[in-house]
Amino acid sequence: MPGYAGSPPPTQGGSANTYCGYVSSEVAPSPILSNPGAVAGLPESPDSAVAWHYGDPFGEQRAAAQRVAVVDRSHRFLFTITGKERLTWLHTVSSQHVAELGDGRSAENLDLDLNGRVLNHFVLTELDGTVWIDTEAERGPALLDFLAKMVFWADAKPEAAPDHAVLSLLGPRVSELTDTLGVAALPEVNAAVALPGGGFLRRMPWPTADSYDLIVPRAQLGDWWARLRDAGAEAAGMWAYEALRVTALRPRIGVDTDERTIPHEVHWIGGPAEFGAVHLNKGCYRGQETVARVHNLGKPPRQLVLLHLDGSADSRPATGDPVTAGGRAVGVVGTVVDHYEFGPVALALIKRNVPVDTELAAGPVAASIDPDSVRAHDEPQAGRLAVERLRGR
Repeated sequence: MPGYAGSPPPTQGGSANTYCGYVSSEVAPSPILSNPGAVAGLPESPDSAVAWHYGDPFGEQRAAAQRVAVVDRSHRFLFTITGKERLTWLHTVSSQHVAELGDGRSAENLDLDLNGRVLNHFVLTELDGTVWIDTEAERGPALLDFLAKMVFWADAKPEAAPDHAVLSLLGPRVSELTDTLGVAALPEVNAAVALPGGGFLRRMPWPTADSYDLIVPRAQLGDWWARLRDAGAEAAGMWAYEALRVTALRPRIGVDTDERTIPHEVHWIGGPAEFGAVHLNKGCYRGQETVARVHNLGKPPRQLVLLHLDGSADSRPATGDPVTAGGRAVGVVGTVVDHYEFGPVALALIKRNVPVDTELAAGPVAASIDPDSVRAHDEPQAGRLAVERLRGR
């Protein structure tokens, strides 16, 4: 499985990270990497073009969780969709209900294959007659190409937007930066407001309770970084962002998912109001049959869980390593990262029937499932109830 392990084993001195099977895309290094203290992700990682940390990884995580930190995510792939039918057309080719998405609203969305397996995850924002979409750098060109081929007769025009970039602001003290941002008030979750000079600010439901993305003209990236730093935002690398994402149980496409992943396994079910990426009250998209069948009649074969790793070991698992129980493979490791409070942790896709107290190994180290990360999957299913009624039970 492509992906990466987000933190180093202790023997590597805390500044490197190991990767497994990831094919890096051609992304130009961010100009923010020239700032003092910036350490780039390894060349083979998905975050090689931006800073992994600035010399104090755990301090950066605390800043993002407790104060305010700015993270350079300018390696995200951005594109736009214009045209009068941009939303109604996108509604028909993706998993989210976006036909009536209001101006200044955001949502997460998926591109599925015919069997309901996840191909792409992306975030979209409708603002002033344009849909803005951002996704992983290595997947963006293929997603844009697919959407462009699906337009046919619709009045919708997908186009790359390389002249814009993403910065993220995390932490409860973002509220102190409204003057610096040039906005009257911060938007609510999944809402966006325009920024002076171009671009917009949107609020995300993760990786923390106070998470915001700035989509800004790339030519202004350095200016925005300096302005936010001068206003009190602390510099944080992708290590901090990933650690908080992992403990928020939010998957990253191609790292915490594989070629068999369906949305139910990784908590992507739900409309914009539920902060999901698959709306259950819509059809007309590729892969909908699998989504409906699992929702109404079945259970997901695997589930995404948080693993606590043995911190005394001299190594860490890598993304793609097997998760085993008694020597038998029961899952696969996703993101691995050292967290400022919980120590070494990982996301993993494991078989749904593995008991939460099972003794596990993640690659070379002992691991245990965080019980709070496990969902019961015991809710009544409409399809099953209907079958039982037909059988007179």
